[in-house]
Amino acid sequence: MEPPLGTSFDELFARAPVMAILRGFSVERTVEIATAAWDLGIDCVEVPIQTPSAVAALRATVEAATARGKTVGAGTIISYEHVRQAADAGAAFTVSPGIDPEIVRRSLEAGLPILPGVATASEIQLAQRLGLDWVKAFPAALLGSAWFTSMHGPFPGIRFAATGGIDANNAQEFLKAGARVVALGSSLADPSSLPAIADLLRSEGTAKANS
Repeated sequence: MEPPLGTSFDELFARAPVMAILRGFSVERTVEIATAAWDLGIDCVEVPIQTPSAVAALRATVEAATARGKTVGAGTIISYEHVRQAADAGAAFTVSPGIDPEIVRRSLEAGLPILPGVATASEIQLAQRLGLDWVKAFPAALLGSAWFTSMHGPFPGIRFAATGGIDANNAQEFLKAGARVVALGSSLADPSSLPAIADLLRSEGTAKANS
């Protein structure tokens, strides 16, 4: 199974190795935090859609993103209905907590690149067999940064997004260990965390420019 033509995760994460996950906020608050993330330089936002209000938040955030040329995906995709809701809302990609071949197939058929969750070598092998080269390592904080270094040996072609328990204080540890992207959640809603996130983005931007 080959990924669809069009936007890839390589393109989505080209400018900043950080994704925002906005779970459980009101429609207005989701758009507000997404706007703050975009202002910081984070291009990609994920809105998990486990409730009707979350689907509404996804729609509103997609609308706001369109005006700014930013990207919004739908998270916690675990059913065919979620794939349909994501596509109908205008999401650019999907994210799942685990890897389900049928959900992968449905998402790709809908034209949505998918970032499935993995935590084992067997799950990474399955992702490769499905034609994927990007996966979400979840829960990253419990797996530990050394997990990424270890998995790069047998799977050099896989790109990892570290999700779960990541904040501005430990993000660089995971990036240095081999994660290509880190996902930040609740810290984006805390104004006191924003300077540290801005510093992270600046330092990673400088490192990319010098590489």
